[in-house]
Amino acid sequence: MSEPLRLVFMGSDAIGLPLLEWLVGKGSAIARVAAVVTGPDRPSGRGQAVRPNSVKAWADGRGLAVIQPERLDAGVLAELAGLRPDITLVVAFGHILRDDLISIPRLATLNLHASLLPRYRGASPVQAAIASGDSETGMTLMRIVRELDAGPIAAAETVAIAPLDTALEIEARLAEAAVPLVAGALPLLAGGELSFRAQDRAGASYCRRLGKADGVLDFSAPAAVLAARVNGLHPWPCVAVDIAGTPVKVGLADALAGGGSAAPGTAVGSDAHGLLVATGSGTLRLRRLQRPGGRMLGAPEFLRGFPVRAGDVLPSAPMPAFVSESPFRR
Repeated sequence: MSEPLRLVFMGSDAIGLPLLEWLVGKGSAIARVAAVVTGPDRPSGRGQAVRPNSVKAWADGRGLAVIQPERLDAGVLAELAGLRPDITLVVAFGHILRDDLISIPRLATLNLHASLLPRYRGASPVQAAIASGDSETGMTLMRIVRELDAGPIAAAETVAIAPLDTALEIEARLAEAAVPLVAGALPLLAGGELSFRAQDRAGASYCRRLGKADGVLDFSAPAAVLAARVNGLHPWPCVAVDIAGTPVKVGLADALAGGGSAAPGTAVGSDAHGLLVATGSGTLRLRRLQRPGGRMLGAPEFLRGFPVRAGDVLPSAPMPAFVSESPFRR
């Protein structure tokens, strides 16, 4: 390959940063980043100050051209077309792209999706995989089509999920997994040799965008289901449980076999690793806890300053489903 490919990167989440680092470093002989397209600066944090997202901050620090559209309108399309890209690479951008934008690059518009497609098409694939109790997930490189995450697949990289992994750890591993995927695909794409395979529609499942209302537990469910939900939803939106009227965030949990006759949601004691709570089947161990205004602490340290008595009941709440065999309505 003689000249590096002209590449437009579209993404608004930190999961794309290791790939961007590679593109401007070792990958610069293969592709040059012509522009980064990302979301507008938004209010964030306790003070709600307007701040750039992590991708914008990273690109500014390296002097890259940045485009921050509120909408992908005709002006943005003209600006992107004027860059004459060979490839557009999309990573957690947060918008469904129209055909006229998909067709701008000379070679392809490709997307990196954080699941082993066709499983978990949609907005929360990392959280869905962990909360569903899967032992693995992955990063998939695919060609973009109008249907949600349904395009043909070029390659995928598998990432294992351990029992105490949260979305925070898995997202970091998926971010790193994107680098070898793209490093292997770009030379093949430039030479017209990158092949694609159609997704198996029969294996498709879907996940939706999450909100704070998803961070609840129904203690009548099995402990393993509850632990997986806690870990999948950390750090966002994070499960919170009501302990004596205080909303306490839970950052890590696991499930223990057995259990007594206590009603689901009843605190039944603690051990060296966490607060023990009765469930519909087995015992849920809450291993990391955070009170309002405090830090996330290991449960033994938390309980020294916030004692929970055996017999205290943690109220249950219905747990909204965020994985489905059919697309969620928008």
